Amino acid sequence: MERRLVPIKLDSYKPLREVVAETLREAIATGILEPGERLMEIQLAEELGVSRTPVREAIRKLELEGFVVMIPRRGTYVADLTIKDINEVFEIRTALDVLAAGLAVERITEEELEQMERLLVEIGDLSVQGDADKIVEADGQFHDLLYRASRNDRLVGIINNLREQITRFRSISMQYPGRIQNTVDEHRRLVEAIASRNTDLAQQIAREHMENSEQTLLQDLNERRRA
Repeated sequence: MERRLVPIKLDSYKPLREVVAETLREAIATGILEPGERLMEIQLAEELGVSRTPVREAIRKLELEGFVVMIPRRGTYVADLTIKDINEVFEIRTALDVLAAGLAVERITEEELEQMERLLVEIGDLSVQGDADKIVEADGQFHDLLYRASRNDRLVGIINNLREQITRFRSISMQYPGRIQNTVDEHRRLVEAIASRNTDLAQQIAREHMENSEQTLLQDLNERRRA
């Protein structure tokens, strides 16, 4: 994937190391920096328009978070996904999405249902255009709307703690052949179930959607390892 890191704006109120860490974390989550890619301090500093010190500090922070790995005498690399990573995140996310779908049946507003419908159309249009970045963004907006419709702030908070991992998974899975159209179809069925106030069906579809997303990532991981 073509690199698209851009110089950091230096007018942020945050410490520079935090801004660099956020920028690199987002680049990893969205696939700009790919699994297994080597991270060179000098190159990153030049691309971001900063010195090597905040880059070095940011990389150490990302190592603690599990986004990068440091290998002695070899260098620093974007962490590869593992089966354990995928399974753990989806165990949590499946439970939360199923819960959110059930709560949304009871609590969603007509305006939110209309917003979901518009996002379905938008994702479909973007799939024709082949704009992967905007598809990932719109898909995230769809799920955020589902979580908000649950009217459960703690559920939303837990999901937010997984946001970078979820975005990273979403960016990878949306590149898998056929996954975008399957996602649109699954989302449409979910919206129809919520609109018809069918709790059991909405939760079943939400669970199937998560299972299909997880299987796509596992297939992609296996194919990358065989390549």
